[in-house]
Amino acid sequence: MFAHNKRLQYTVRVNECNPALANLMLEQFGGPQGELAAACRYFTQALAEDDPGRKDMLMDIATEELSHLEVIGTIIAMLNKGAKGQLAEATASEAELFRSLQGAGNDSHVTQLLYGGGPALVNSGGQLWNAGYIDSIGEPTADLRSNIAAEARAKIIYERLINVTDDPGVKEALGFLMTREVAHQKSFEKALYSISPNFPPGKLPGKPEFASVYFNMSQGEGDMRGPWNNEPAFAYVSDREQQMAVDGGGGGASVQLSAVEEQACEQMKLRSASDPLSEPVTGAELGAGLTPVDAATAAMTPPAAPN
Repeated sequence: MFAHNKRLQYTVRVNECNPALANLMLEQFGGPQGELAAACRYFTQALAEDDPGRKDMLMDIATEELSHLEVIGTIIAMLNKGAKGQLAEATASEAELFRSLQGAGNDSHVTQLLYGGGPALVNSGGQLWNAGYIDSIGEPTADLRSNIAAEARAKIIYERLINVTDDPGVKEALGFLMTREVAHQKSFEKALYSISPNFPPGKLPGKPEFASVYFNMSQGEGDMRGPWNNEPAFAYVSDREQQMAVDGGGGGASVQLSAVEEQACEQMKLRSASDPLSEPVTGAELGAGLTPVDAATAAMTPPAAPN
């Protein structure tokens, strides 16, 4: 059960209307790193969670994310307030209204015309919100790591939004929202490390002969060694031969077919075989003005020797 309290979690104070900034703020309303995506991610995880502590934490944070959605949506509405009234009531001339929308930039004219200045479930580029932003897999040791990364990405977006506004009230509210991303990262990390063991994610261990091997697949200028590939944590493999068929087999592919399947595959192979000796005339050649005879002659003429 949800109950709404009309008081925002953080007071919104906007000094002046700014439709362009409002449009950028949509990234945290209807974007992939935004508050709605976070709320849905943690809410659906909570419903499926069997551990009572994690279930309670996920439901708490999911509900708080909805309150953040309300805060960021309110900021967007306030930033759009003046333009919304002018556009709705046509208080300026047509030319002035048109210039104000175009001058705002950042596609803010789209959100003004289509959504009347309200916070729409789109990102700052107009892309509709979709459930594909929810990347839960149903395994706590994987989902908690994903949640930590999601909060980190959201924090970075808030930092960038703070950097593009000089409105002190907006900066304060965004700073609060950014800081709560940090708090959620800490909670998720504490929850992750309260599970032991928690690596690798899931139940099955990695195959020991491959779990600590680093394949230097991209070779040339810029090759680097560090804790991500150094011995003794990793066996470092640069030899190209040792990077292929690491299972000890031939490195090919095979499949066991029934007699009926094998016969059908052989028939398909014969039917679709290419003739390497043929020189067919193509539509491209005919389109270039070559007759079938010209095309055949050109195909059989060896190229001229270089000077």
